[in-house]
Amino acid sequence: MTRRPAPHWPSVRGRGRADAGALLLTAAVITAVALLAGAVPALLRAAADDAVQDTVRRAGTDANVLVHADWERDDGPTGGRFRMSRLAEDVEDFRERAAFALGPDLDAALLPPIAVVNTPVLTITGGNLPRTFQLTYLADDLGGPDVTWIAGSAPGPTVPERSVEVPYNGPPWPVQVGLSEADAAALRLGPGDRLAVQDGQGNGKDVRISGIYRPADSADPAWRLAPALLRPAPGADGVGTTRFAGLLSRESLPDARLAFDQDQLRRTVHFAPEPGALTWGATATLAGQVVKLKAASGSSAVRDDSLKWESSLDSVLRDSRTQISAASVQAAVLLGGVLTATVLVLLLAADLLVRRRTPALAAARQRGAALPDLGAELVVESTMVALSAAAVGLVLARAAAPGVSWTWAVPVVLAGAVAGPTFGILAAARASRDRRQPANPAARRWILATGRLRRAAVEATLLIAALAAVVTLHQRGLLPVASDDDAGELTGDLVLPISAVALGALAGALVVLRLLPVGARFALRQSLRSRRPLAVFGAARAATTAARALPLLVLISATALASFALVVGATITRGLTDGAWSTVGADARLDVGADAASATPALAERIAAAPGVEQVVVAQVTDSARVFTESTPLTPRLVVVDAAAFARLLATTPLPDAPALARLATPGPGSADVPALVRSGGGDVPTGTRLQLSRDGGPAIRLTSVGTAPSVGGAGDVVIVDATALAEAGLPAVPNTVWVTGSGAAQAVSATGVAADVVLRTDVQRVQRAAPLTAGTLRLAWTAAIVVLALGLLGLTLAAAAGASERWQTLSRLRTLGLRPRDARWVAAGELLPPVVVAAVCGPLLGALLAHLTLGPLELRLLTGQAADPATVLPWWLLGLFGATLVATAAAVVPVEAALRRRDRLSEVLRAGE
Repeated sequence: MTRRPAPHWPSVRGRGRADAGALLLTAAVITAVALLAGAVPALLRAAADDAVQDTVRRAGTDANVLVHADWERDDGPTGGRFRMSRLAEDVEDFRERAAFALGPDLDAALLPPIAVVNTPVLTITGGNLPRTFQLTYLADDLGGPDVTWIAGSAPGPTVPERSVEVPYNGPPWPVQVGLSEADAAALRLGPGDRLAVQDGQGNGKDVRISGIYRPADSADPAWRLAPALLRPAPGADGVGTTRFAGLLSRESLPDARLAFDQDQLRRTVHFAPEPGALTWGATATLAGQVVKLKAASGSSAVRDDSLKWESSLDSVLRDSRTQISAASVQAAVLLGGVLTATVLVLLLAADLLVRRRTPALAAARQRGAALPDLGAELVVESTMVALSAAAVGLVLARAAAPGVSWTWAVPVVLAGAVAGPTFGILAAARASRDRRQPANPAARRWILATGRLRRAAVEATLLIAALAAVVTLHQRGLLPVASDDDAGELTGDLVLPISAVALGALAGALVVLRLLPVGARFALRQSLRSRRPLAVFGAARAATTAARALPLLVLISATALASFALVVGATITRGLTDGAWSTVGADARLDVGADAASATPALAERIAAAPGVEQVVVAQVTDSARVFTESTPLTPRLVVVDAAAFARLLATTPLPDAPALARLATPGPGSADVPALVRSGGGDVPTGTRLQLSRDGGPAIRLTSVGTAPSVGGAGDVVIVDATALAEAGLPAVPNTVWVTGSGAAQAVSATGVAADVVLRTDVQRVQRAAPLTAGTLRLAWTAAIVVLALGLLGLTLAAAAGASERWQTLSRLRTLGLRPRDARWVAAGELLPPVVVAAVCGPLLGALLAHLTLGPLELRLLTGQAADPATVLPWWLLGLFGATLVATAAAVVPVEAALRRRDRLSEVLRAGE
């Protein structure tokens, strides 16, 4: 019958009191790391919710869910068109039908629907500037946004009869609209005036102004769907155009239907997302439901009243989930490094504790204590310490964060609970083992070779695991596989790639650990040839302690992991700066409105004369330009700029240089070809590819690709042509963008007094840096670097304390032979400093190597807002500071130990071991 372990409780209490300091140190480490490991996942979940809401807010109307439906035909009984007086009620029914089809989940995440009825965009005849006009009807739960009519009255019906039939080919049907104050002032129209407009076929429309209104609340969500109803909208219909809009009422909506063809009046219901109702956990469900709505949507080719859904909300949520997934695995990699360093330090602390307890454990064995009983006593003690410390850490995490996660604290608790008992049982077993050393030299060599093979097997396993983790990281990546039922948790298939950095640090430390004894023995042989006995003593002690694996493993791994976290933080910080430069293109950018575009050159001259301005470059930037290759239509960002000035701008800023810009000054292969630089997100466009730039009212301009264009504003598809070359081809540029560099750029572009949007690089960088996931990951990177460095310093102190007794016993014996106290301190420094210097040099280099191997798959570009992965940044002065801190700490240990050992009596040292 197997006897159950019977702990001797007085021994448990006695050992606890005797080693209270070491146990409290272990508990403090577990508490601090459990606090970090418990709070980070909860803070990440909260940041994920904030990130989803922030992404949806930035998307604006692009995140709306839209549903369209065609009108019922209004054919009359006598071959004409019937005026449907209940058209507003039909719009309301359509709005309610769309809301009912959403389903409860989407309905809870979206704001009340707003119905929008738009006419085709009309051209305002007369005037020198291209102006457009659109008739719009808005309807929400309250009937539409409130307005105050400051002149005239609300639009009314054209005819008093509720129902009337009009011929198809009759004169333009009159329709009344209201104008905002800003639109009326710009158009110089008032109540009773008529607006001369025509459609794309040149057919005139009879639009009459009934009144001028002022919105009761210009921030009403309905106005965002038709901003031209509040004020003129520059560029709404292309570069250089200005859109105006007229407001339709319930009474004038039927007349608008008659004023246009059957299928020209478009009705749409907009559902804007409610950012406060969106959470990270609900994104997969919502995105899936949006996809199902679009899949069940009616065909656009069928002219009926079936619901036709359209939305980019699923794409917005999917992009947000991708960014959050990237931040999750980045946090997991950093936390994995912290936990690895913590486990190593706990192992070292347990080793120090067992070294102190070895005489007591050996005495207990000699008195008859069984190994299971000793093991049970040690397990009870270590488990109580680990669990109580972890509980305190998790409680503190719950107080500091909106939640707590215990999963990441498990490895620390296990290490704290298992390391001490394991080392203790092994020490007690060795102390009481009666197996004798074999006298046969072959048997002794066999035992030695067996031990080496076991160590080599463990090291080879770790090296293979590290190699497999790095390969898996590059082959698979770190982003989890997307699925609609994904709860956002890290899956098991990510464990190996997430561990790549930690395993790589351990593998690199093992390689250094294998090389250090060789170097120590070489230094000893060299010192034996010298005439300095202190060098011999120090080299001998260093060669003796170089075989201790755990202290050096802790030092190198902790320094490498801290350096890696530091590189991650520095890379993100530099990436945010480079991303802001890429987005803005200069220190400041001025996007000039269409009304003021003709004055852009004069504006640029005025800005260039401002103090602190170094460079000013003007360009015409057109998004979604109509460019065609021989096989594929493109919608790139077209940049028409002075190539030489743009090249100087790139050369004097952190933006990547573009030597290919010099080719734009030479003519293309054909006499009529304009050289162009082309950048395509779908792949490189070969040099010599022919393109055509469409233009209104004239033949297309032929372009020829002469190189790859640099990224402009982060756009994936870019075409750059020289302004002079394009003007010679018959299309003069109308600059609408001004790039400004210099310390006074921000002030210069903010005081222009023209209708323009000011984009400052510092503002873009600040906004991106304050994004929830970016700010959280940056804080975690810096925190991880500091915590791991602190763990490394603690490991250094524990390693020094573990060998202090043997070290100073040897030095005290040397003192009996005439070694002075000062010389003894030098010998102690010669023993402690070599492995620390190796760790201080190899640790940062190993961290830099790990960063070079793993930062690509970490997808840091999703945090920095760049089109490509940010370049790895190695802050050598900080890495050097880490190494210097280790060396300084080791140097400070020597005088502290000397002061503590000053009262040791030489007589006691000489009797030691008797």
